Amino acid sequence: MEKQESIGFIEFCLRVLNNDLKHTKFFTIFVLIPTLVAFVLVMWVIKPRYSATAVVTPPASTQSMSGTLSGLMGGTGMSSLLGLSMDNDDANAVWTILNSWELHDMVIDKFELAKHYKFKGKFHADLLKKFRKNFGIDYNKEDMFYLFYKDTDPKRAVEVIQFMLVKADSAFNAFKTKQARQSRLYFQSRLDSCEHVLDSLLNAFVDFQVANNVYEPNVQLEATIKYLSELQAMREEVGMEMNFEKLDRGENSKRYQELSKRAKGMNTALTGALKGRHSNIGLLELKKSPELYAEYLKRETEIRIQEAMYKILRQQSEQMRLEEAKMLTNLHVLEPPWENNKKIYPLRGVTLIFVFAVACLLATIICNVREYLDAESKRDTAVAREWNTFVGFFRKRKV
Repeated sequence: MEKQESIGFIEFCLRVLNNDLKHTKFFTIFVLIPTLVAFVLVMWVIKPRYSATAVVTPPASTQSMSGTLSGLMGGTGMSSLLGLSMDNDDANAVWTILNSWELHDMVIDKFELAKHYKFKGKFHADLLKKFRKNFGIDYNKEDMFYLFYKDTDPKRAVEVIQFMLVKADSAFNAFKTKQARQSRLYFQSRLDSCEHVLDSLLNAFVDFQVANNVYEPNVQLEATIKYLSELQAMREEVGMEMNFEKLDRGENSKRYQELSKRAKGMNTALTGALKGRHSNIGLLELKKSPELYAEYLKRETEIRIQEAMYKILRQQSEQMRLEEAKMLTNLHVLEPPWENNKKIYPLRGVTLIFVFAVACLLATIICNVREYLDAESKRDTAVAREWNTFVGFFRKRKV
């Protein structure tokens, strides 16, 4: 058995190169034909594509109502009492509109893309899929919307982007208007209910004040205590004078009789003040004053809460009314689309280099396989016999 010697890399490369040179004609034809075909395709047959791009600002963020409600009502969690959702999803809404099939259908109908794409399918979903392969939207590094559309006509690509931006802004305005109208109706219904409750509370509060002669508990209670203190001090002073007069002149003196009458008047006034007989002049009965004061504060607090609620609902209702009425541009184009006549497809240079490289590789493989089979045929090896059998099979088929 003949032992084969191993060959080095340089010898291997030279053998491959020599085998290609032995079949120069075949190698040239095999490489030249695919390269020429690819050149014709990328230069004249395949329609080039162009891209139009635009950078658009998302809708401006609105102030969250949860913070406003909590600040105005003096606490947290008050927005949940109104049953409101406070999330700002305007950017997500615009993203959904730009990717919606309704908008894409409008583009397809407007620019007759079914005819332009030469679409022969039965399902409209396939046409939408074909359009969406050429359209895309993403966020750039500055968190702006980045839109692009690819087409064989650079002018049409620009018009498609412009059309989509106008329609998306119009659809977003309609969405915000409908949302504002629903919110306004909700706030208005709550406003009417709150106004009715507030009127009822005010009327009940007035009746409570009139019935109990309670108008300003802090001031009234302070005046009552001051009045009682003065009466008590005066009564003690008269009592001391009566004791002195009794020891000096006796109980039958005229001065003692006058002091006795004064003491009885002071006791009557003190007893009446303690039992609330002077409520008509603003004095409170001490035993009932804590209960009256607590009831007063409770009613006053309820009125203040309803007033704060009414103020919030009124502000939000007016805000929704303005939102419903305005029709402003929400999508501001920072970089408008322009007719870029630089082809993005096909990549001519890359395509030709790739086809040429692949053709050279295949031609080299074929040339070296042929040379190997010729060498095996001269030595009449098993590989040569199998090859001859394989080729003979096709020759018999031709005959």
